[in-house]
Amino acid sequence: MPSRCCAGLALFGLCASLSPAESFGAEPVDPSRPAAIATEGVPVIPAEVRSGLKPYNDSRAASFQGWSPDGRGVLIRTRFGNVAQLHRVYEPGGRREQVTFFDEPVSGRPLPGQPVETLLIESSAGGNENYQVYRQIRGRAELLTDGTSRNLLGPVSRDGSRFLLTSNRRNPRDADVCLGFTGEPGRIDVLKEVDNETWFPTDLSPDGTRALLRRYVSINESHPALLDLATRRFEPLSLPEGSPGKVAFGQMKFSADGRSAYVACDAASEFLQLARVDLDLFQYTWLSREIPWNVEEIEVDPETGRVAFTVNADGAGELYLLDGDRPRKVETPLAVISGLAFSPDGAQLGMTLSRPVAPPDVYSMAVKSGKLTRWTFSEVGGLDPETFVEPRRIAFDSFDGRSIPGYRFLPPGASAERPVPVFIGIHGGPESQYRPEFSPFDQYLLNELGIAVIRPNVRGSNGYGKTYLQLDNGPLREDSVRDIGALLDWIAGQPELDSSRVAVYGGSYGGYMVLASLTHFPDRIRAGIDVVGIASFTTFLENTSPYRRDLRRAEYGDERDPEMRKVFERINPTQNAHKIRSALLVAHGRNDPRVPFSEAEQIAPIVRRNGVDVWTVYADNEGHGFAKQDNREYLTAAQVLFLRRFLLDDRP
Repeated sequence: MPSRCCAGLALFGLCASLSPAESFGAEPVDPSRPAAIATEGVPVIPAEVRSGLKPYNDSRAASFQGWSPDGRGVLIRTRFGNVAQLHRVYEPGGRREQVTFFDEPVSGRPLPGQPVETLLIESSAGGNENYQVYRQIRGRAELLTDGTSRNLLGPVSRDGSRFLLTSNRRNPRDADVCLGFTGEPGRIDVLKEVDNETWFPTDLSPDGTRALLRRYVSINESHPALLDLATRRFEPLSLPEGSPGKVAFGQMKFSADGRSAYVACDAASEFLQLARVDLDLFQYTWLSREIPWNVEEIEVDPETGRVAFTVNADGAGELYLLDGDRPRKVETPLAVISGLAFSPDGAQLGMTLSRPVAPPDVYSMAVKSGKLTRWTFSEVGGLDPETFVEPRRIAFDSFDGRSIPGYRFLPPGASAERPVPVFIGIHGGPESQYRPEFSPFDQYLLNELGIAVIRPNVRGSNGYGKTYLQLDNGPLREDSVRDIGALLDWIAGQPELDSSRVAVYGGSYGGYMVLASLTHFPDRIRAGIDVVGIASFTTFLENTSPYRRDLRRAEYGDERDPEMRKVFERINPTQNAHKIRSALLVAHGRNDPRVPFSEAEQIAPIVRRNGVDVWTVYADNEGHGFAKQDNREYLTAAQVLFLRRFLLDDRP
């Protein structure tokens, strides 16, 4: 959540960066607030809050972006300025050499078969998610796409001359499957024109003649296909015999000889299992039947044919190599594993490991021995890593007897004699999942404020089987909110937790969960933080970007259906906001293409009419989340001050 914000609302003249209240002198100007942010209700952030947060804000992270084509080093993504950029590292533990200098966050990869200085880069402006693709040679970036449409980069040919992508150049709703050319800027050939469907290329065959495509309908339904790049012949892949009505596919990769494909598919299980599919006969050979979790990433070494894959085991990552047709588990620490790629000589497997007590860093694994080597050592702002708190898996029974999983972090000193306040963090999606990764904010709450952190995976979360995924669909939406009620009951039964002091936090769909929880349990929750959240499913579906509207209807229900609209009118937080008695902080980017800024504009004034404290933090240059470091630091400080005031009763 690996998880960037409606047209700006302009203020005029000298008040451009002031909130409405401040422009009339009701609130003093905060010199620490970035110019792109407007607030209402937020006091000046005290210097001691900012200084206390500084080491946590100074924590960095590094993610693996690929091997140098000559095998001498890796490309990583990390942040040293205001946004994340690409850097080269030439040896484990070596210095980081910054190689991109965009004003916006970037991701990218080395171009195979090209000089080592050549990169393929993806970036968007101001969080609008209209990604553009660039080729960079020796520090000079050249735009390959049109500069305005939304382009998502896919696989690249082995010689680096061509790449697959999806692009909505033709109209805002439909993203066609296209072929780009790294040596011909602006040339984008349409391979498959789509009509209100969502297709994405997952891999190119070793000879560069065919592509594996996946049509995404919902997290429970997708359709694989083969596409011949020369003839444009499109061939759906047959499903396994006896498949249920809806089947989901995850990653799909060609074998080294191109005659078969390795796919993650749930046709034979509750979970996405690894299968090898003969592309002539469409026969499936299941390879991970004994692993009762979702297969996530699949990587195939193009030279040796060796296969590596990861599994999501109750949120934690597990790494496997195939020995013939038998999976062999590789021992790794408790972490989320992502970004697999074999080195050019096939001897190493690169990856990102994100542990709950350390920032994400880049590692490689020796294929023969399984030995892990750490390439980057991301800083933690001078903090002592020994003080970081590890989580413990928990489970609690909900209203229907179903067990709900999650993770709990306890601060030092929590006990029955000294029960501590609780911060409940609810993930978005809703088909996402909390996974045990490092969060500087969580560690600050634990070590500096003495607040326990609980991260539940309510029904509808990914990772626990396809039945669990569907338990909150459509009219069942509020059952996931009832899971939060069950968690509040569970907290009340834990002597080391103070059930009279609980706050809830969530982003995107998690923001809806925050607002819904505040309407359902107004006397049991002191404060809520809603970041880029949904306030009305009706207006959200009507106003979200055209390319994702039908995808979200598959999950939430169709607001055009009169019966479903009645459900939304019953459960929308905007319809129930009069019940909210807790303090509320609402944060949103004005350029959000997913959850439009109008959602924040709706909910904040309604709740404010209840006579409760409402703080708003709105950013002109952000989208679905706060990606720029100065904005993120200010929002974090506002959230800390908000929790101190309304959860800890720390008032001036």
